[in-house]
Amino acid sequence: MNHIVTVQDAVTAFAPDLEPTDAELNAIEREAPLIDAELELLDVQIALLDRPVTPLGERRLRRATNKVLAARAELSNRAVFVREGDAA
Repeated sequence: MNHIVTVQDAVTAFAPDLEPTDAELNAIEREAPLIDAELELLDVQIALLDRPVTPLGERRLRRATNKVLAARAELSNRAVFVREGDAA
């Protein structure tokens, strides 16, 4: 019987004390406003699941959605600006 094994090294290190790098922590920090906005949107969506939609609920959902879109646009614009700055 032939056993099938991989010939590549493991993609992820298995050290239990492996900490995130500074670059990974910086990326998380840059994306924190978007993550917060998405969590707020999720909270609003969950709150509206089991009750009838009211004008206040619609307004909360619209505001949370707009906040997510604004955070995505800001993050996207910042990434483009950094890339253009690196090229110069």
